[in-house]
Amino acid sequence: MDASPTLSPAQVAMYMVESGVAKHRDRYENVFFKAVLAGVMLSFGGLLSEVISGGATGLTASDPGIVKILGGFVFPVGLVMIVLQGLELLTSNMMIFPMAIIKRAIPWWSLPINFLLVTFGNLVGSLFFAAVLVKYSGIVSTEPYSDYIQAFAMKKAADPHWHQIFLRGIGCNWLVCVAVWQAAGARDTISKIVAIWIPIWIFVACSFDHVVANMFSVPLGIMFGADLTAAEYIRKSLIAAYLGNMVGALLVGLPATYFYLKDYDAGGLRAAEKGDSMSAIRENSTDKVDDKRI
Repeated sequence: MDASPTLSPAQVAMYMVESGVAKHRDRYENVFFKAVLAGVMLSFGGLLSEVISGGATGLTASDPGIVKILGGFVFPVGLVMIVLQGLELLTSNMMIFPMAIIKRAIPWWSLPINFLLVTFGNLVGSLFFAAVLVKYSGIVSTEPYSDYIQAFAMKKAADPHWHQIFLRGIGCNWLVCVAVWQAAGARDTISKIVAIWIPIWIFVACSFDHVVANMFSVPLGIMFGADLTAAEYIRKSLIAAYLGNMVGALLVGLPATYFYLKDYDAGGLRAAEKGDSMSAIRENSTDKVDDKRI
């Protein structure tokens, strides 16, 4: 038995393709509701980050860099919960599905169907959390939080140019997909948490743009009175971040496919459909994969 605490890059790349096959085979309603829950989980991290950053007014005035570091440090709890629960997050699927399609493990049409279901599922979860558990609950309706929430939404969706949000989206999902990749390679829970935490901490502290995280923070700012319409948010922030996140995901998934999956045989996956389970997949690879990872 392999006692290594981590999987090799080739094993992780193979696991990503297997994950794409599993997502392709999942029932549509399961995918949607997993995506709704993922939107809620990520919003928990977004709220905690805004509470810390918005409440540190004195520290923001004297040392804004430290506030960015602190806000970024707590945000990763959302992705940790998503990964450990096996939920559906759009930005990681942007890496997984192209890898599986390139290796012909799943049909091309699976990608737009999954992206559609998961995009709206993540949006529903984020809006539910923002409206019901934050706005209507009144937990951050007092100063200085309400002003910060409005200002943060403007900073994300109104102040930057379209191309700036797009480029920030690339940097964001490059790091998110690295985090998901590293978590898949770790065998124990603590290692998965650490593997996720560091890249996500970087992207939040550096103010990159995550399309799903913005589905919580920007609509929440609009609910609190930010000078921004839903149409402006969609046109400028959501679309730009979405496209940038897609590019960032491909910058992880495409090199990995080229480096590690040249000899990958999707026939093993088809054999698994006939009842040979994951053993058929492992027999068609030079690296054995431990499929008890997440």
